[in-house]
Amino acid sequence: MPPLRTFPNWNHYIQLILSGLVVAGGIVFLNITFSNDFSKREPVWADSVRQELAQLETEFFNFSEHLNNVVSGSSSDLAAVRSRFYTLYGQATKLELVYAYWSSKENNDHAQALEAVRAFADATAQFIVADDLVLETALPDLLADADATRPSVHKLINSPEDFITSVVYGGHNVLAATFVKPAILFILLGLVLALGSLVDYLRYLKIQKYEQLRAAEETLTRIDTIVQTSLDGVVVAGGDSSIIAFNTAAESIFGYKAKDVLGKPFGPLIIPGHLLDAHSAGMERARAGGERRVIGKGRVQLDAKHANGCTFPVELALQSVETEQGTIFVAFLRDISTRVNAETELILARDQALATARLRSRFLVTMSHEIRTPLNGLLGNLDLIKNTNLNRKQLSYIEDMETSGALLLQHVSDVLDLTRYDSRNFKLREVPLSLAAFVQSTVDSQSGVAAQNNTIVEWGWIGLPQNWVLADPDVLRHILMNLVGNAVKFTRNGLVKISLQLSEIVDGAAKIIIRISDTGQGIKDDLKPFIFDDFVTGSVAYDRTVGGSGLGLGIVRRSVNAMGGQIDVESKPNVGSTFEVRLTLVATQPVAEDPNAPHDYKIAEPLHVLIVEDNEINRVVTREMLETDGHSTMELQDGASAVELCQNTQFDLILMDISMPVMDGRNATRIIRDGTGVCAQTPILALTANALASEQATFLDAGMNGVLIKPLSLSVLRQTLNELFTKTIGGQVLEEKVSHHAEMRSVLGDVTFDQMRALFLAEAEELNCWLSSGALPALEDISRRCHQTAGSAALFGAHYYRTALNAIKDAADAKNTTEVASGIASLDAVWRQTERAI
Repeated sequence: MPPLRTFPNWNHYIQLILSGLVVAGGIVFLNITFSNDFSKREPVWADSVRQELAQLETEFFNFSEHLNNVVSGSSSDLAAVRSRFYTLYGQATKLELVYAYWSSKENNDHAQALEAVRAFADATAQFIVADDLVLETALPDLLADADATRPSVHKLINSPEDFITSVVYGGHNVLAATFVKPAILFILLGLVLALGSLVDYLRYLKIQKYEQLRAAEETLTRIDTIVQTSLDGVVVAGGDSSIIAFNTAAESIFGYKAKDVLGKPFGPLIIPGHLLDAHSAGMERARAGGERRVIGKGRVQLDAKHANGCTFPVELALQSVETEQGTIFVAFLRDISTRVNAETELILARDQALATARLRSRFLVTMSHEIRTPLNGLLGNLDLIKNTNLNRKQLSYIEDMETSGALLLQHVSDVLDLTRYDSRNFKLREVPLSLAAFVQSTVDSQSGVAAQNNTIVEWGWIGLPQNWVLADPDVLRHILMNLVGNAVKFTRNGLVKISLQLSEIVDGAAKIIIRISDTGQGIKDDLKPFIFDDFVTGSVAYDRTVGGSGLGLGIVRRSVNAMGGQIDVESKPNVGSTFEVRLTLVATQPVAEDPNAPHDYKIAEPLHVLIVEDNEINRVVTREMLETDGHSTMELQDGASAVELCQNTQFDLILMDISMPVMDGRNATRIIRDGTGVCAQTPILALTANALASEQATFLDAGMNGVLIKPLSLSVLRQTLNELFTKTIGGQVLEEKVSHHAEMRSVLGDVTFDQMRALFLAEAEELNCWLSSGALPALEDISRRCHQTAGSAALFGAHYYRTALNAIKDAADAKNTTEVASGIASLDAVWRQTERAI
């Protein structure tokens, strides 16, 4: 930078000389008065020095605090920073004048402290007088310099008393010595000093200006380096949207050279046509101080335009900055085409996987139908043959065939269970059950196989028992049958032990641990991590004296998970295995069972049944089962014929196959239900091989009353018909069969039993009146009170009344007001029958 040229101002010098003469005339007088007054004012001057030092500390603290607020982002008031600096600078200048006449060579560290404060003020001044951008850039450095200068300020503030006194006396001595000098010499010396000071000051200003310009250039260089080396594209535009900076990454992203786009509006260059109007509107809102939808909102994903016209996705962060030249906009952009393409591929892969899963489920449903249909004919005919006159050998053959058919059916069910659990549409059906009876039935079912292997099966509780819980019997049976069955199958000449333990019970939740231990061959260590995987068979760990599909433990794991539990295994080869199942089940009250309840269901009154089935063998089997119990039948092969026949011919029951030609069973059921024929309200049962729960739900949605799964057995058919028709035959509700009153009387005594029965009757009457009093009560209250009275009904064996209350409770929990109202309407008739029985 070339040196600065200065031109002297002689008028200024003449004014300085005349001023010096005037000052000299008063020096003598001042010297005399100063010496007389000094001793009187010495304490006051010392206090003044201390006050000036305290003021310096205050102003330095205020300036540092404003610096820190701006740097930390809690404030952006640069004007306040400048104002505090000017105050600090003035205070430092005043102290410099106070100390100007101190000439003592002692305590040089205090002099250095004052010099450090003055140096900080002078160094900071160059940035304070600069524009906002330069000051903002220098703020962190200024804050660091302030922190470094703070000890010097503290040193001045904490100056000892003798130092303050020396300053005051030093000033007095210097002034006294000066006053006694000849006035002319003082004037000449003053002029020389003034001229020297003027020259030094001009030189100082020149150096400061040079340093300021150099620092600004270095700052701009650093900023430009950062912008140019940024991996994100950086585009800076003025308030008129013209580009004023375009870094190297932006050139790579958009395909333009910086020299070709500088000064041009960036909207038409990098914004696609379909977003250009929205961009222009957003810029206008920003200039007018309106709503900002992108500016200052962090990273947003938008489309951008390449130089070749192609559109691609970018992440954009847009911010505005106010400068002396006006508003500028800074955009940081990142090309995310690769990431978006990867996400698209992942979504496509997910959709393909879901489609594959749906295809698998559809395949299993189809195979279920195709396999179960012939199995229905096979097992159904075997069931019918057993009811004929057979000799012992023939019966043995039939039983062997039934065993093989049941095994084949179990394999089909295992595969379907995989889909049922993996579809995540599985729902538990929790009912009260006795764990003791449940485990005992499992032991009984395995006793035959255990006896063949010369193995003993035993079970028992560890600690206090908790027999009655709410659980899904089908799921729990699957768990126990698989685990106990495996233990029995792989144990010879040994022991299988089932232990149940109540670890704790909290708020009605019983934590049950079920352990199945055996002394069998055990599991090899390399097989343990995979024992619960699908299709892992005993061929890996055991000899092939036993068989299996390898799905049992996989389904057990899914069943335990569905119940919210955990399962683990410990095993040593040739020692045995222990499977531990941990479940949390709701504890419940015992449910009394009617010992006179029939175990072989049979409808007393014959029914007229329509069988709609396209498979001839299945029609014959179903017909034979129905006619065995005295029911009359009629057969059709497709749903369309059934719709036509049901218009004018009355049936008591319709058994409807699902997959049939011309019209399937679901559509046929919908048409019958929606029509005005005589069978519009006739019970319809699905007769199907579709065992998946999700498929069965669609049958009920179509208007069917229930589902019979192929292969159909006579006992299941009888039980289903009994449950369906006991509530409707002759328009009468079956009476309660209360059988354990005598036992309760013997336990409680006549007086207590009569009191308890009276309380139950009053409770039930009050509930019935409350439910039918008018407006429907709150569903939460209905659920609570029905649950409470249902528990009382269970104690007195009022089975049908308890069932009706539970149905109302379930409907209330499901927020189904229609079913709640329907249940309440039929409750009175059930209660009158119950009241007579007890």
